Amino acid sequence: MAVKHTPTKEVHRGTKGGTTGCGFDTRVNATHWVNSNEKTTCSKNGCKN
Repeated sequence: MAVKHTPTKEVHRGTKGGTTGCGFDTRVNATHWVNSNEKTTCSKNGCKN
């Protein structure tokens, strides 16, 4: 599953209400995060690898 950060349009590995692969907490500013089926665009460790 992927989660998209709407202000930056960056797609991370993870789910809304948890933590992304690279360590962002999606519960902080929860309105900025949406679940997505898009391809991961984050290039940080944990999301890309």
